Formats: sequence, structure tokens, C-alpha cells
Amino acid sequence: MSDAHLQLIGEQIADLQAHFVRHEGFRRLEEDFRLLRHRREADIKAGRSREVRGIAVIGASGSGKTTAVDRLLRNAASVVKADPDHRAIISLRVPSPATVKYVGQTILRGLGYPVNGRRESWYVWNLVRYQLKERQTLFLHLDEAQDLAAKGTERERQSVVNLLKSLMQDPDWPICLVLSGTGELADILNFDPQLGRRFQPIRFEPISELADLAKVRDLLSAYIGKTVLAVDPDIESDAFGTRLVHAAANEFGLVIEIAIAAIEVALLRRATTLTVADFAGAFRRRAGCIDGLNPFVAENFRRIDPRELLAEEDRIR
Repeated sequence: MSDAHLQLIGEQIADLQAHFVRHEGFRRLEEDFRLLRHRREADIKAGRSREVRGIAVIGASGSGKTTAVDRLLRNAASVVKADPDHRAIISLRVPSPATVKYVGQTILRGLGYPVNGRRESWYVWNLVRYQLKERQTLFLHLDEAQDLAAKGTERERQSVVNLLKSLMQDPDWPICLVLSGTGELADILNFDPQLGRRFQPIRFEPISELADLAKVRDLLSAYIGKTVLAVDPDIESDAFGTRLVHAAANEFGLVIEIAIAAIEVALLRRATTLTVADFAGAFRRRAGCIDGLNPFVAENFRRIDPRELLAEEDRIR
């Protein structure tokens, strides 16, 4: 296969990966975020400084929460009015190890501030608060936020909770927090009722093969429609939709990933029609499995754990 053809396919797949389909979870997230933004901007305009609220986006790996938050913040950055030297929105991934000091240093780096690793934790966080105000930051997004206190002691978890509350309660410049993470994030928020009540939770629920097959078909159509591929009728059946939902571990984001991977398989074989075999090939490449453990091939596909890589047949018999 020529390099020119591979380049063309690479560009098509990159465009598909950049495509975003608005869905119920995203619309709710966007509405809550806009309300918080307008409240904060109104307070700033009126010279008020009061405690703010935050948003907690919770979902399993592959649910699409990170993609949704990234899209939200990119859209918001284009409309938030701020001086070019300011950073109205900061988005960071919680570092590992997620110590209080290291999280503060990561925020400072995100603000473009040089960090001296020898400084004490209290000094680092005083700098964080000062720099957030100087940069006129309105929102701080922390992805993989469940790692903030995943392995810490109760005392360390309380320290994290206190820091989050202090950012939202800062008398000079309160910060609206957007936290995204897996189900363990709820444990952090529930650890302290005073923190939990400050957050609006948005859960990206698993999709259901009973209730969501129509949504899955619409999603497939949205992505396939951006290609020149025709669709095999079998892909439009409920039986196929059920297999796809299972292969994606009932997660919205994984449905999209598998669909794009199947399109890539079809394009690589220079096909004109997207078939079930392309989805089987995509899952085979994704999981490194034999056909007996491929949800698009195996007769008893429900016994298969779709998240397991390089699975062996004798382990699930």
C-alpha cells in the first residue's frame, strides 16, 4: 500500500476522531457550565467575591467524559472575555504521584509560572492562589481527579478536600472547579459533605442494549456519513447493535472508538461498503484476540470480557 494512500486514510481518520456528536450528557454539562460562567462574570462585574460552585463529571473509562469536557472547554475558551495575558480556563491532568505539593506545582506550570521544587507545600499553594488571581482564572479543570486521594490516608484525603474547598471559598478570587474522573471521584466528594454540596454532579451513565440501540444507530450514521462508505444492512440490525454495545463495554465513548477503527479497517482494504467483518477486524486489532473471543464473531459473545486484552479461550470456558 502506497504511502500516499496511507496518508489519505490517516487524514480521514484524524478528521473522524476530531468530529464530535453532541449528546444528552454533553448538553447538560454545557448548560451547567454556562450558568456558572455567567454567575461568576456577573459577580466580577459587580465587584462581588463569594463562594462559587463546581461541576463533577463522573463516568467509567471509555464513557466519553474527557472528550466532552475537552470540547466544552475549547468552546468556552473562544467566548470567555479575558486579556491575552490572562488564563481564564486552565485544564490539567492530576499528576502521579498526586501529592498536595505536586498538584500545586502542576497547576503553577499550567499557569506558565516557573516552579521551584524545593519550596514547601504551603508556599506552593499560596503561589497557586496568587497566580490564579493574577491570571484572572475563572475555571480550573482537573482530569482523573479520583487520583487526588486514591491511595492517601484519611488525613491526606482531608488535606485534599480542604484545598479544594479553599480554592472555591477564596475571599479574594474564588475558582470554579471542574473535576472529571471515574466513580472513585464521588468518594472524595462524599468524604466531606461541605465539599459535596458545592458540586453539581453529572454522571455519564453506561449505555444499554435494551434502551439505547436507536441512539447507537444514530451515532454510527453520524460517523459513517462523513465517509464515502456504504453500509451493509446487517450493521443496521438490532442483533449487530447488541454486539457493538457489548464490545464497547456499554460505554458511549468506546462505541465511537470501535466505529472509527472499523471504518479504518474498511478503508485499508479499499472497500466501498462497511461490513460486520470490519468491526470484527477492528476489535481483533484492538484486543489482540482470537475469533472465539471476538464479540462480533463468537456465538456466545456475552461471556467475553471486552476490556481484556490478549484473552485466552481456556480462561473463560
